[in-house]
Amino acid sequence: MKYGTNITTGLSSARAAELLVRNGPNALTPPKETLEIVKFLKQMVGGFSFLLWIGAVLCWIAYGIQYSNNKASSLDNVYLGSVLALVVILTGIFAYYQEAKSTNIMASFHKMIPQQALVIRDSEKKTIPAEQLVVGDIVEIKGGDQIPADIRLLSAQGCKVDNSSLTGESEPQPRSCEFTHENPLETKNISFFSTTCLEGTATGMVINTGDRTVIGQIASLA
Repeated sequence: MKYGTNITTGLSSARAAELLVRNGPNALTPPKETLEIVKFLKQMVGGFSFLLWIGAVLCWIAYGIQYSNNKASSLDNVYLGSVLALVVILTGIFAYYQEAKSTNIMASFHKMIPQQALVIRDSEKKTIPAEQLVVGDIVEIKGGDQIPADIRLLSAQGCKVDNSSLTGESEPQPRSCEFTHENPLETKNISFFSTTCLEGTATGMVINTGDRTVIGQIASLA
């Protein structure tokens, strides 16, 4: 088989250990930590904002020169500089808020990751840490379980999943072993890492782990 596994006996422990070393754990890479003040200052002075700050300062300097020559000079440059500064500040605050929301989304992804998985290895059912799952593992899920990786279903009985965290669909989505669509997000025989099995049971084969899962790819963009 493509994934080097047997759907009845699963992977051998030796093969699973080899794949774990080669591909790494079934976990999302945490984002790099940046101080909040640094994030805020980047939004305030980064890119086009820096040019606007220069424009504002030049307006104030121009007013200072005019004022030194004529005490009754117009305040137009003061007003223009102030407007430019206000635009930069408001835009920076909004951009910082949006970045903070993205960071919170990433944090929520990590909270949704299951801790344990029921896997078949060496012809035996074992409960292992979800981080130790590898491509080709045969896993079993039931109602109430979080999907421990991207899996292709081999069998399913009344299985429905909650994909709202991934696709925004509020209705439970039925799952079966039948291939129904070319798009992986639409076909019924694939369930995704961190989504929830609401009811029924299913057996599936792991096809992606960690950052290579759909949720991992989304998280890397956040």
